[in-house]
Amino acid sequence: MPKITLIYPKWPKIPEQTEFHLPPHGPVCMAAAFPAEYDICFIDENVDPIDFNGDTDLVAISMMLTCQIPRGLEIAKNYRNKGIKVIAGGIAVMLHADEVAAQMDAIFLGEVEGGRLVEVLKDWQKKQLKPCYDFLHDFPPIGSVGPARRDILNRERYVYRGVQMVDLVHASRGCRFNCFPCATAYLGGRIFRPRPIDRVVEEIAGIDNNRLFLVDNSLAQDRQWVLELFKSLKPLKKKWISHPILDEEDVVAKAAEAGCWYVYQAVFDTSDVIRNRVKRLKDHGIGVEAAVLLGPDNQDGDYIKRLVDFLLEIDVDMAEFSILTPFPHTPVTVQYEKEGRILHKDWSRYTTAEVCFKPQKMTPDKLQEMYHYAWETFYKDTSQSLRMARLFHAVVKKEIADNTYKASPRLAERRRDWQLGQRVG
Repeated sequence: MPKITLIYPKWPKIPEQTEFHLPPHGPVCMAAAFPAEYDICFIDENVDPIDFNGDTDLVAISMMLTCQIPRGLEIAKNYRNKGIKVIAGGIAVMLHADEVAAQMDAIFLGEVEGGRLVEVLKDWQKKQLKPCYDFLHDFPPIGSVGPARRDILNRERYVYRGVQMVDLVHASRGCRFNCFPCATAYLGGRIFRPRPIDRVVEEIAGIDNNRLFLVDNSLAQDRQWVLELFKSLKPLKKKWISHPILDEEDVVAKAAEAGCWYVYQAVFDTSDVIRNRVKRLKDHGIGVEAAVLLGPDNQDGDYIKRLVDFLLEIDVDMAEFSILTPFPHTPVTVQYEKEGRILHKDWSRYTTAEVCFKPQKMTPDKLQEMYHYAWETFYKDTSQSLRMARLFHAVVKKEIADNTYKASPRLAERRRDWQLGQRVG
């Protein structure tokens, strides 16, 4: 049985964020595309070390983030020096195809379903690997997307303070929006591609975790489909988080009934539209984590201060501040390259925590200063860890109310040890 080592490289974490680890989505989707006769050893380097001397026949590297690229290339070099073939795929590979291809035996661009990865493996077995397998804008039938291979995950590594972290799953691909700083239109296309709802429900029902993250680009693309999705999810009693939901009263209500726990909501101004959107979510018992982009051309230092004050005023539960970053194949990068505003292309620093371009209304140093100001000011009175604990407390209460609460294995083990100690004492 051929042995595949599937690696998800580590990357520099944002120092302002509470460090926890979610099970990655790209590798488990990739693993599902390997035929059953392949033995897969998965290593998430963010939680486990790589044994470069381990037995393997082929290495596959899955990279999602631009800042994973330097480490991914290091890993590939190590294995290739040993004579082991390395292939790479994932979002970051699609964004940096030429650079990555130069240091891999093969790269895979696009979505792996529909038997496409099998073609790569057949070529490898025949010792005829092509340098590039390009399916970037040739999407497989959405019905061919099946359940991800979550059995490859080391579950014990994805626990934060005794709480099992969410599993990632997607109900759709593609996005009809084309936001200025986003590469989704390039990666997944401008056409909304919803998976058959019965397939989504089947996959979610089979996940041994009550807490999920629907990683769809947006749940605001097709009103009828999203209402049908929520109706189908409701009997499962799963608790899930997502990116923005269509901002309509009945849609938000149905999301809450279907188990929506909290939402990552983009906050880009201090308008009543945002104020009312946040209020609607919170009125239905849905927590809100504000996703705030710092550095667009309409912002200066005072604007960012007003934005932080606004977040505190409307009482969002959490806030994540990111510096606008010119990732390849985004509209913002096309513009900034023409204007000569990109400072460097050191991908290890493209973490959204460092300024990589010249802002219009302030200096790069000023934007960096305001980034730190935003994090420090928002969490000054109530720490990030406490705010996160409140969100988890809220979801546990929901789970207890509908009899779906399960302690994480580690927490359950501690509880048993405590009970045993009480009896012995």
